[in-house]
Amino acid sequence: MGAKIVYKSTDSEHQQLSFFQFNASCGMQLDSQNEWIKDANRLPWKVWEISYASMFPGIKGCVAKPCRMVLGSLIIQQRMGFSDRDLVKQIQENPYYQYFIGVESFQHTPPFVPTILVEWRKRIDVSFIIRANDALCDAIPKGRKKSFGLKSRGTLIATQVCDATVAPQNIRFPQDTSLLNEARTKLEKMIDWICSEYGLQKPRTYRKVAHKEYLAYAKSKKPSVDRIRLTIRQQLGYVHRDLKYIDTFFQNGYELDRKYHDDLETIRKVYEQQKYMLENKTHKVADRIVSISQPYVRPIVRGKVNKPTEFGAKLHLSIDEWGFARIEYLSFDAYNEGPMLIQALEAYKYHHGCYPTRVLVDQIYRTRLNIAFCQKNGIRISGPRLGRPAKKDETRKKDAKTAAQDNADRIQIERYFSTAKRRNGMGLITKKREDTSLTTIALSILVTNIFGSFKLAVEDAETDSSTTA
Repeated sequence: MGAKIVYKSTDSEHQQLSFFQFNASCGMQLDSQNEWIKDANRLPWKVWEISYASMFPGIKGCVAKPCRMVLGSLIIQQRMGFSDRDLVKQIQENPYYQYFIGVESFQHTPPFVPTILVEWRKRIDVSFIIRANDALCDAIPKGRKKSFGLKSRGTLIATQVCDATVAPQNIRFPQDTSLLNEARTKLEKMIDWICSEYGLQKPRTYRKVAHKEYLAYAKSKKPSVDRIRLTIRQQLGYVHRDLKYIDTFFQNGYELDRKYHDDLETIRKVYEQQKYMLENKTHKVADRIVSISQPYVRPIVRGKVNKPTEFGAKLHLSIDEWGFARIEYLSFDAYNEGPMLIQALEAYKYHHGCYPTRVLVDQIYRTRLNIAFCQKNGIRISGPRLGRPAKKDETRKKDAKTAAQDNADRIQIERYFSTAKRRNGMGLITKKREDTSLTTIALSILVTNIFGSFKLAVEDAETDSSTTA
């Protein structure tokens, strides 16, 4: 058990740091128009501080780092794409980064060590990031003008856009043969460890023959179906033999190092799944494992031309008329996002006090239940009307114009996905743990909101206030 950690706020009023005091302490004049300085003074640190402090119910133990330092560091890392070591180095050298994370004055020593970032990503889980993102969306200035929605008689049309995407995980492209070959090599390492630890004679594993057979398959350019099945059957036999050796060791009272336990359980599941698919001549199995080191990753069938299947967490997102995104659902398991539309509309009503005037979705959301719910609550759902086309030319032209405008406005969520993946770290998730991977995906949505819609809304409000003054 680790040491108990408590949280003590260093500032009871949760006030922002004084920019001029920070300048005096570091002996240089910082640019007040710097992006990190301006964003640090705009973000709702006070609300985030309260939510973060509620995670530490104890009153005794080691004092945790402040919320602004923890969350601010993760925001910088997600925005700039730094590794853990590079992040600490950049914060140590950059006074603007130090001001952003709440350091009292510029210092030449690093404020924390790189290894603590792993613990922070465990502590800052998905639920906390979702609450922080909701607080950010609720903190936008009122009376802003910029949006992507249509206007009717000078009033912005309340709009919600829903769609789903996959955040790809950084794993080797899964193939049944390579997965079994990896399982075999890991089992051989486990057998070698037990024999070396207890002074036992190594059993016959035929590892050289197995490796030679796999290389012969891997070097073939276009292996036939029969060749693939033969290689899978061969590798399954070697994996089965090694598993029997390990079970025999366990029956004789020998133990395996704890670092191998998770991989061993995963390999057992991989063996059962691959054996089932081989015997039944199928490529589908429940909870199919595609990576031994990351067994929580699942194949997500997307049906797209360039990527028919993706491997990572599936994210269901909704965007309002002002361009602010909220996470509706996030999971590594494959799911159908169509039935989640009603829940997303209810969430919109909870945050805005009313249902949207229109909801822009693709074909998968246009179920009878969703259409009936939208008609009952006065919501226009995008897509063609049910029934026969209108007979009047004016009506058909009006419907075509409305559909074209809906398609143009629905691109906003595709643009949002592109920004989150290209710029804010959701294009390839490199974290190894399931919880930290989900936290990274949620952080990319928060960062995209901070440096996108939130920044534009605040600048728009500041421009209006200066013009009025």
